[in-house]
Amino acid sequence: MTDEVRVVLMTAPDLDVARELGRRLVEERLAACANIVPGLISIFHWDGEVQDQPEVLLVLKTTGSAVGALVERAASLHPYDVPEVLALPVVEGYGPYLDWVRSEVGDGEQGV
Repeated sequence: MTDEVRVVLMTAPDLDVARELGRRLVEERLAACANIVPGLISIFHWDGEVQDQPEVLLVLKTTGSAVGALVERAASLHPYDVPEVLALPVVEGYGPYLDWVRSEVGDGEQGV
């Protein structure tokens, strides 16, 4: 397969929301894997003020062909009005892992 692997970063307000988002996106085969990293502090401008909020980071692995659907679905499930959902290219990685990501995303066939 030549489909490029992508890493998608997404924040969530708490661990429960992050787990639900990650589980749904993996179950729907839009992501092969969701890692949840608690303990994040986000500082950002919102509603004319600087906010300082605890958040949880999701690190999702998907493919280039599925990233658009993942971003759209993540935004529809997310409790934020404007969720952070950023897709980054994977320049290089361990071949068997990248193949596993490709096999798990999109077509519903089971991977390794």
